[in-house]
Amino acid sequence: MRRPLRYPFDWPISRAQEKGIDVALAVDVVAMAMRKEYDAAIVVSSDTDLMPAIETVYNGRLGHIELATWAGAKRLRFPNTQLPWCHFISEAEFHSIEDLTDYTKA
Repeated sequence: MRRPLRYPFDWPISRAQEKGIDVALAVDVVAMAMRKEYDAAIVVSSDTDLMPAIETVYNGRLGHIELATWAGAKRLRFPNTQLPWCHFISEAEFHSIEDLTDYTKA
């Protein structure tokens, strides 16, 4: 499902932003884990808003969850641990795993 764009006051100098994606991703990660729709989830983000969903899946043993973020970026993790596992990816690695599917097609 598409999310509405938010246009900043100085648009088009600043890009419009799609809002609500982090919440939609968090809901999907938890709901799909509860329905056992994945063996492992790799969440590609460093958005701290996703931590409650990641903690729910991890602590509830609902599924295996790992993270990925840009090499050099600050990663998400549980306090005083190195969990969950995080993959640091380069731009070249990103392009090798990038999903170019247009999910808006009917």
